[in-house]
Amino acid sequence: MLFGLHIAGANGPEASPQPNPGIGVNYGTEGNNLPSPKQVAKMLGNTIVNRVKIYNSEPSILQAFANTGIAVVVGLENEKVQRISESPTAGQAWVAQRIAPYYPSTLIILITVGNEVLTNSDGSLDSALVPAIQNIHSGLVALGLDDKIKVSTPHSMAILSSSFPPSASTFATSLLPIMKPLLKFLDDTGAPFMVNAYPYFAYRDNPKEVSLDYVLFGQSPGVSDPKGFTYNNMLDAQIDSIYSAMAALGHNDTIPVTVSETGWPSKGDPDDIGVNPDNARNYNTRVIKHVTSNAGTPMRPNRVIETFIFALFNENHKPGPTTERNFGLLNPDGSKVYDVDLSCGWCASPPPPYSPPASPPPSPISLFSGPPKGSRGGLGFAVYCIAKPSSDPSVLQESLDFSCGLGGADCGSIRQGGPCYNPNTVHAHASFAMNSYYQIHGRNYWNCDFKGTGLVTFTDPSYGSCHYPQE
Repeated sequence: MLFGLHIAGANGPEASPQPNPGIGVNYGTEGNNLPSPKQVAKMLGNTIVNRVKIYNSEPSILQAFANTGIAVVVGLENEKVQRISESPTAGQAWVAQRIAPYYPSTLIILITVGNEVLTNSDGSLDSALVPAIQNIHSGLVALGLDDKIKVSTPHSMAILSSSFPPSASTFATSLLPIMKPLLKFLDDTGAPFMVNAYPYFAYRDNPKEVSLDYVLFGQSPGVSDPKGFTYNNMLDAQIDSIYSAMAALGHNDTIPVTVSETGWPSKGDPDDIGVNPDNARNYNTRVIKHVTSNAGTPMRPNRVIETFIFALFNENHKPGPTTERNFGLLNPDGSKVYDVDLSCGWCASPPPPYSPPASPPPSPISLFSGPPKGSRGGLGFAVYCIAKPSSDPSVLQESLDFSCGLGGADCGSIRQGGPCYNPNTVHAHASFAMNSYYQIHGRNYWNCDFKGTGLVTFTDPSYGSCHYPQE
């Protein structure tokens, strides 16, 4: 059963009067039998999944999620942190090469710099983490994207000296020289503190002391905190322990917490306790219900806690014990590992695509041709034409030269010193020029052909002081 999660669409129950936060998933690719990124993007359409988090900046994935409405969190791998930390120029180059060509067609909302750097390495990257984050941010600032794309880094729960009781939690003393500047950066830029929170591991390591009902959102009597809070599940306690640790350093409810990973394995080795499809289904189903209810936590009630389930697929090339390869909601063929409902009755339908005239053009339209005689085009709502991320640079250069020359586009903004000159790439300049041509020539579908390199989008590509014209 390929793509088993695509089980309901926008024609389901009426939309909820309150915005639903949806749920995120971690989309890993450590497998040799996974569906293509385009298949994955199509599969997730009109499910409750409205955000995906990837662990790199793979172009095929970023291209696949273009114009889907699904937000993407892009990752900078641990092995690149040191190099990016060494100069702002390195961060600017990475952003220009790995982010700018795909945004805004692909709704990139956040960049994660490394993953569990402070607890999964030998300490050699500790001092590089904050400079790398700052340099990536500098790259976004240079392109005017810092108000749309945030920068953070996911941590494991091991960054805490202790996590219970939640109200008394603090960061490990050895990490304070890094945590203090990191928290200041997150506070100053409005970025979230990201934590990989796994009640499963707490139960696995101490099953005699930790109640299975407590970690599975079951019928637990609850655990009391000295400050008067009662916790009916461990995930809420883990989240609040992060809030307390930040408050202890002067950031009391000024930085949101994002659960960058949480999940439960469905299969393990014979001696693994609590690992089976039923527990995995119960945990993930109840997490999704809890998160999408906007319940918040005992310390921070009635708020959205952005959460990413780990993981979308079982990945057969992941190293480590059997459980590491079996956290997925789906098998590689797209079938469900267990039954979990990701249907989305409240999802809003995307703007309808433009339909060509009833009488199609009598002959193919070339890059330099005008509209066919007798046909009419034009749209009554905001729409833009940009360059496809995968386009051949030589064809884009041809499109750029034509648009700014014979095409009559206003290209002053992409000349040196203009508000859209940066990023100084063929793709970025061609996108602006192609849109200008598209707008002044009536926004007909043939005006965004450009030998197959043009892409109509309903997302405003403007950034910083660079404004794309809209007729």
